[in-house]
Amino acid sequence: MKTILKEYRVDKTRIGFIKFIFEAHDGIAVATTLDPKTGHIRLAIAPQRTESAFRIIEDLKKDFLFNEL
Repeated sequence: MKTILKEYRVDKTRIGFIKFIFEAHDGIAVATTLDPKTGHIRLAIAPQRTESAFRIIEDLKKDFLFNEL
């Protein structure tokens, strides 16, 4: 099974929070910081959990910057 890789620009002050959220939802996705200065992250999403991952992302977008690149 291949992971789905998506890159986002997020509020750089929230990167730790985003990582925590995805770690708390075990098996959905892994967040990796690509550039902490610009808030560039990558999510490696489990293929069978894409719907859950995208629901979490939509919820996070309500509170701060979370744009797909």
